[in-house]
Amino acid sequence: MAQPVGIPEPETLSGTVEDIICYKSDSGFTVFDLNAGGELVTVVGELGAVETGEEVALTGNFVSHPSYGNQFKATLCERKLPATAGAIRKYLGGGSFKGVGPALASRIVSRFGDETLAVLEKEPMRLAEVKGITTKKAAEMAAEFERAFGIRKVMLELQKYGLPASIAVRVWKRWGMASMEVIEADPFSLCHPEIGLEFPDADRIFSEKAEPDDSRRLKAGITFVLAHNLENGHSCLPEEKLLGAAASLLGTDSGLAAALEALLDEHRLEIYDNEGRRFFYLPELYGAETSAAGRIKLMLAGGEEPAPSVEEAISLMEKELGIEYDSLQRKALKCALRSHIFVLTGGPGTGKTTTLNALIRLLEEMGESVLLAAPTGRAAKRLSELTGREAKTIHRMLEVDFRSDELHPTFRKNEKNPLKCDTLIVDEMSMVDTLLFDALLRALPFSCRLILVGDADQLPSVGAGNVLRDIVSSDIVPSVCLDRIFRQAAESRIVTNAHGIIRGELPELGAKEGDFFFLPRATEADAADAVCSLVCKRLPEAYGFSPVTDIQVLCPGHRGKLGTWNLNLRLEKLLNPADKKKVEFTYNGATFREGDKVMQIRNNYDTVWQRDDGEMGSGVFNGDIGVIERIDRSMRMLTVRFDDRKADYPFENSGELEHAYAVTVHKSQGSEFEAVILPLFDKSPRLNYRNLLYTAVTRARKFLVIVGTEEAVAYTVRNNRRTGRYTNLRPMLEEILPGGGL
Repeated sequence: MAQPVGIPEPETLSGTVEDIICYKSDSGFTVFDLNAGGELVTVVGELGAVETGEEVALTGNFVSHPSYGNQFKATLCERKLPATAGAIRKYLGGGSFKGVGPALASRIVSRFGDETLAVLEKEPMRLAEVKGITTKKAAEMAAEFERAFGIRKVMLELQKYGLPASIAVRVWKRWGMASMEVIEADPFSLCHPEIGLEFPDADRIFSEKAEPDDSRRLKAGITFVLAHNLENGHSCLPEEKLLGAAASLLGTDSGLAAALEALLDEHRLEIYDNEGRRFFYLPELYGAETSAAGRIKLMLAGGEEPAPSVEEAISLMEKELGIEYDSLQRKALKCALRSHIFVLTGGPGTGKTTTLNALIRLLEEMGESVLLAAPTGRAAKRLSELTGREAKTIHRMLEVDFRSDELHPTFRKNEKNPLKCDTLIVDEMSMVDTLLFDALLRALPFSCRLILVGDADQLPSVGAGNVLRDIVSSDIVPSVCLDRIFRQAAESRIVTNAHGIIRGELPELGAKEGDFFFLPRATEADAADAVCSLVCKRLPEAYGFSPVTDIQVLCPGHRGKLGTWNLNLRLEKLLNPADKKKVEFTYNGATFREGDKVMQIRNNYDTVWQRDDGEMGSGVFNGDIGVIERIDRSMRMLTVRFDDRKADYPFENSGELEHAYAVTVHKSQGSEFEAVILPLFDKSPRLNYRNLLYTAVTRARKFLVIVGTEEAVAYTVRNNRRTGRYTNLRPMLEEILPGGGL
C-alpha cells in the first residue's frame, strides 16, 4: 500500500539507552538519549520505562523541535536486554532498580558475568552468593527484579499488537505478575475500564483469536455499550436497548442473551427490575444509584423536625431587613427548617437567592453550622458572591484523594470521616451526577440537614444520571418551586423570555432596547460573520465588554459554520493572532498560544494549582474556563489561569484543553457570563430543543444576542424533547420498604 501523501515513510533506529531524561509513569511518555553507533540522539514517545543500558530498535521519524533541535519521535520500541557484562553493569547500576547502585551492580556482574540477567530472572536467590548480600536482601532484590522483568515482559508482549506503553503500565497495575495469563485467557480483558482499551480496537487486534460469537467477545461488547452510554448520561440501559446496541456493534445477536446472563452471574453487571422491565448497570453505577436512594429514604424516615417559632423568626427578619417574603418563599423557609432533606427550585428572577440568604440567616440564628457547595469552581464563586459566605466545590469540600489509583475519584470525607456541619446547602444541583451525589450523601453526618437548590428545567449533568429531576419528580422529597417573577427581575427581558420559553412561548425578538436581542441572518456564513463581529467589535465598543472575559459564545453543537470548532478557529485568529512575542505550540493537531481562552474538557484530579494567596491544591474539572498565561518550551509546560488560581500542564496533558471562545451550551452549565451570543440556525431535533435554549438564555447575566433565523428559534421552542436519560433513581425512591414506610 502506498504511503499517504504528506506522511513521511517511517524510519528505524537502533542503539543503547544512555540516559533517561524524563519518564511519566501514568502515560509511559519517555524522553531519553540513545547511543546510535556512537551518535547521541534524543528520543521521545510513549515507550514505557526503558532502562539505561538496554538495547532498543525504534520505529518513527526524525522531527525538528524549535527548542531542542532534532529528535527521533518513536511510535514503536522493540527492547532487548543487554548481552555483555559491561552493558549489563550499566543497565543494573543506572538507578532503575531499587537498592542497586553502580557499586553493587559491579559486584553482581563480577560474580555472574554475561549470565547475570539470566540468573536474576530465573534464579534470583543466587544473589546471596555476592559478597555483602544477605539472604533477606537477596529476597528483597528478587522481588524488585521480578517486578521489573514482569513489567518489561508485559510491554514487550503488548507491543506486538501495537499497543502503547501506557496500556501496559495500567495492565501491570491491575494484574501484576498474572498479567499475561489473564490476557491469554481473555484478550478482551484489556477492555476493562481501568485499562482503557476501546472495544473496537481490541476487536480489531484480536479478531483472529475470537470467533464472532465467542462469549469473551460478546461480554466485552456488552460492557462497552454500557460504558459508552455513560458518556450520553445514561446510568443504565433497558434490556432491549442494550441487546440491540450490542448486536449492532458486534455484528451478531447469536449468544448475546446467554452472555448477558453470564455477566450477571459473574457480578460484572447488575440488574434492576422496574415493573417487569429489566435495566442493566455497570456495578459502580448500580451501587451509587441504589445507595443514594437508600440514604434519601433514611433521611425521610426521620419525619419532620419541630420548629415552633419559625413564623415569628421570619416575621422578625422581614422587619429587620425591610422586605416581605411572598407565600411560596415563606413556605420554602418553613419546610426547609422542618425537613432533613429539602429541595428548592425555581427559574431566574423568582427569588431563589433571597430565599437562600434568608434560610442561611435563620439556620445560623438557630446555632447551626452551615456549609455551602456547588459542582464547579465558577458556580461556587458565584454562590459565595450571592451569599457573602465561603462556598467550595463539592470535590474540594469532600477532599478528593489524589493518591488513589481508583478509576473514579475517592474522597477523604466519607462514612468513616464525615463532614462537620449541621446543614449542607448544594447549589446548581442540575449539574450533579449520580456518582458525585452518592459520594456527597456518604459524607453527611446522620443528623445533618441537606438542602438542594437548582433549576430542574436546566440541562442535566454532563456525567451519568438525572439526579435533581428524578428527586423532584418522585414527589416524596419535600420541595418548593418558586414561580413568581419579582418586579425588578420582570424588567429584564432575559428573565421574562426565559420563563416564556420554558412554557413553550416564542420569545419577543423585535425589541430594539433592553438586554435581549435578535439579529436575523439569511445564511450560516452571514451568521458566523455576525457572531465574530459582535464578539470582537460591536459589543466591546458599545458596552465595554471584554471579548475574552465577559463575552461567551454558546453553540448547540460542535459542527458546521456555527459550531464551536469553526467559531473557535475564527475567533482565535481575530482575538489572539499569531505573534512572534507570543509563544505557541501544537499538540495532536491543536495549536495553543499565550493569551488563548481555553476550557478543561475532562476531570483531572492530579493537576496541581496555586491560588493568588499562595494556597496549593489539586484538581481541575470539566467545564473550567481559563486563559493560557505562559508557555515554557524548555520545560514543555503551559500555565493556565482559572479565575484566582493557576495550574500547570505538561504538554502531553494539553489534550485535556480546548479553545473556549465558543463552547457548547452543555459545557456552560453552572456558569454565568456578562454577555452571551447564541447562534441558532439549524432545525435539528437532537441539537435544537427547548431546555437547551432555556439553559443558554439563563447563562446571560446582563446581555444576550441570538443570531440566526426566526424559524430556527421557533423550532427550538416547539421541540420540547427532554434530554431523555435511562436512570432508576425515581422508582427506587418511590419503592415502599417492608413495614409500609419509605
